[in-house]
Amino acid sequence: MGKAAKGGKKLPSAPLAEKRKAAKKNPLFEKAPRNFRLGGDIQPKRDLTRFVKWPKYVRLQRMKRVMLMRLKVPPAINQFNMAIDKNQASSVLRLCKKYQPETKEAKKARLMEMAQQKKDGQEVKSKKPQVVKYGLNHVTTLVENKQAKLVVIAHDVDPIELVCWLPALCRKKDVPYCIIKGKSRLGQLVHKKAVSCVALTAVSKEDQKELETLSTNFKAQFNDNAEVRRRWGGGIMGIKSQHVTARREKAIQIEQAKKLGLQIA
Repeated sequence: MGKAAKGGKKLPSAPLAEKRKAAKKNPLFEKAPRNFRLGGDIQPKRDLTRFVKWPKYVRLQRMKRVMLMRLKVPPAINQFNMAIDKNQASSVLRLCKKYQPETKEAKKARLMEMAQQKKDGQEVKSKKPQVVKYGLNHVTTLVENKQAKLVVIAHDVDPIELVCWLPALCRKKDVPYCIIKGKSRLGQLVHKKAVSCVALTAVSKEDQKELETLSTNFKAQFNDNAEVRRRWGGGIMGIKSQHVTARREKAIQIEQAKKLGLQIA
């Protein structure tokens, strides 16, 4: 009995099954399997990004980013996350670029020309150009004196305490302001690496209409918008914590449902 079971019964082959043809080996191309063990072939390239020991500045900026997501951010600081969009930013920068300050060489040439005209006893023709004003103290003075027509503040000033009070001052003095992404973009306008804020005090007649349109839009979006002053930021937990919280809430709901069921019964 055992022998018969061991031998097994040979089943008939399927009538319509295709017969597999043995692949002919080409003698020119011999298969040479690689050996990746110690002392063998060179290891293949792998993505080791997760195992890299990143430089300290990279780790710090990543930790800072995560921490800012986790912590609850008060409205005074969170308002800097609500910057203007790409189209608005391009129109503001386009307008400000027309009023770039002179370079050192251009200013020197203008003053030399004025001095030459005075020396020759001629009437001085060249006048001081209209330019954007920059520097935190200068802009603050212009806002306090209500001379600024539009204030543009960078969203990534570090430390943020330098400018977190400026929107409140602009609202108090009824000066239109906006928050733009990138202190380096403002810096390019005034031939610097980075600038915390810039202000427009005067523009030519052809740009007057554009400035008024921008001021009206930004007043509605920032100055008169109470939501900006009330909305808290942050408080976004990691994916694991979110799942744990969801499970906990679900368990509480089930417990409450059971209690209600018992009370009803």
